[in-house]
Amino acid sequence: MTIQRDLSKYDEQVLKDAERWTEIDGDLDGVDPSVAAAILTSRCETIRYDHPRTERWHDPEDVDVVADIPYLPDGGYDATVGQVRGHLLDIYLPHEAAVRMSNVTPVYVDIHGGGFCYGYKELNRNFNTHLAQQGFAVVSLNYRPAPQTDLKGQLADVQAALRWLKAHLADYPVDPNAVFITGDSAGGALALLTLAIENSGRAAEAFGIGQASGIGFKGGALVCGVYGLASPERAAGRGVAYGTERKNLESTLGSGFFVGLDAADPDFLTAPDIVANVDLPPLFLLTSADDFIQAETLALATALARKGADFELHDWKPARHDSLGHVFPVCMTWREESLRTLADIRRFSYDRC
Repeated sequence: MTIQRDLSKYDEQVLKDAERWTEIDGDLDGVDPSVAAAILTSRCETIRYDHPRTERWHDPEDVDVVADIPYLPDGGYDATVGQVRGHLLDIYLPHEAAVRMSNVTPVYVDIHGGGFCYGYKELNRNFNTHLAQQGFAVVSLNYRPAPQTDLKGQLADVQAALRWLKAHLADYPVDPNAVFITGDSAGGALALLTLAIENSGRAAEAFGIGQASGIGFKGGALVCGVYGLASPERAAGRGVAYGTERKNLESTLGSGFFVGLDAADPDFLTAPDIVANVDLPPLFLLTSADDFIQAETLALATALARKGADFELHDWKPARHDSLGHVFPVCMTWREESLRTLADIRRFSYDRC
């Protein structure tokens, strides 16, 4: 079945430009028409926000890039099957690390956001290069967006990329014992769930992961993440209005995106439950007062505080007549608040290497 694609109200050149960092409608044939239409609208409306910011995106001169490395065989181009864009990754290195060729540079694994259906690693390139400028090797992962796969499939993609990384860390001038993870928005959810999988055999089993990568994350920096993914009926009575974000996401992605999660719901799909059931590494949490899902980060911080865990909460308050909004350090790296956040991530992480 081919969906009716009405893109006439969107600027054709803007959509063409956006193909650099996201799928638009090339993966929607054969998808339930209502889901396909919702995903297409979500992607196009998000492009409207991201496109004007591209004028400020740039790579610092002192960062080296190794792009489009396949972490699964189908990530490499094959004339018969083509290429699965979701199975590629990039590596960003401070040039000094490449020159020094010593295994002392900490590593950040970055998982981009986009409501689980929008974006590829190129969406976060500007953030990744500026994070690398802070003295990190940054490994930026693709994963297959919905509707190409569901939540379990995305977590499986992340695990495949981590297994590749663990096998190849020695090929790069990095410290294999100082690996951190970061993610923003939906990527923040995937990063937190990945930490749960890496630190709990029960969580790994619940998400269908036979064996976690064992990469040994030293900590994480979670930016404006969505952490309450439990179903409303399973999360009932937990004292927080969980289920709202799940219903919002299902309205775009369809209920099929959350199939096969009964064993994880709710023990690994709400912030308090994850914290209660998993000993997480140190976490740097970031949100802002005008982040539309600020409450998600605050709930995670509250759970960590009650457990006595090692974390920092950075809850930015924008100045009067100003706005920071959602994932501001990722989409607006040039702002003073973003530059300070990057420096804070460096301090937090280097202190825990």
